[in-house]
Amino acid sequence: MRDFQQLEFWQRSHKLTLQVYNLTRSFPKEEIYGLISQMRRSASSVSTNIAEGCGRNSSMELKRFLIIAAGSTSELQYQFILSKDLGYITELIFKELFDEILQIRKMIYSYCERLKADS
Repeated sequence: MRDFQQLEFWQRSHKLTLQVYNLTRSFPKEEIYGLISQMRRSASSVSTNIAEGCGRNSSMELKRFLIIAAGSTSELQYQFILSKDLGYITELIFKELFDEILQIRKMIYSYCERLKADS
């Protein structure tokens, strides 16, 4: 079992989740059951799957949950694109969040590669 809170990519994904929650507060109310809900679920899914994988007994199981977390980063990327195109977020905020999600994904895949090498 690993301590997920010590992983930098978990820390960054948690911070990003908090940013998504704060950001979506300003979205139109008609998006509460649409884009707001989807973005919040995608963002929290990254951190949640990292945490769940760390609670598993094997590196193989951990890797499976990390791959799911990485998939959630792709979902969130698209939702950032959609939010920008709908005019809900500025280009500057989009670039900052988009770049952060890319970095988190790279860190997840890098960690997966290290797990493979340790096996």
